[in-house]
Formats: sequence, structure tokens, C-alpha cells
Amino acid sequence: MEFRDINEQIIQKYKEDETLMIRLFVQWCSNHELDPQILYRNAYPDQPSNTALLKVMEEDDGLDELQIDNETMLDVLQLFGNEDLAFAVADEIQRLN
Repeated sequence: MEFRDINEQIIQKYKEDETLMIRLFVQWCSNHELDPQILYRNAYPDQPSNTALLKVMEEDDGLDELQIDNETMLDVLQLFGNEDLAFAVADEIQRLN
């Protein structure tokens, strides 16, 4: 396998994992009756709308039965380097408790 093919596979896998992270975030927000766009905007006020987030929200297939616990959500966000969003989620967790 060529180096270029391996790089493309790694990039594709990361994009798929990132989409899963966004889906989990959207579901977590739904479970807690929060707007993911508002929470994202609170975490990243200087960034434009996140197109990946909007796309996942549009394609949401209603996995309402999927419950994501708070610690898992925080771990997943931090795994992808979304520390600011993890802080915003942590603030919401405190507010909800």
C-alpha cells in the first residue's frame, strides 16, 4: 500500500470518528434539552457556524434512546481537542445538577 493511500485512510477514519463525536454531542444535548448550536457558540464565540455540526443536526435520525453519560461526553470532546466545548458542557452539567 502506498504512503498516500495510508494517509487518505487515516484522514477518512478521523473524519468518520469526528462525525461520531459530533453525533454524540448532538444526542447528549438532545437528552438534556439543550441547543447544540448555542452551546457550541458559547464555547467558540469567535468561530463561524460549524458546518459539520449543522449537517449532523440536519441528518439526525433521532437516536433518542441513546443515553450518553456526562463523563463519556467530556472524555470524547477532550479526546478530539475540544477543550473549550468540554468546559461549556461541564458548566451545563453543573447547572443541570
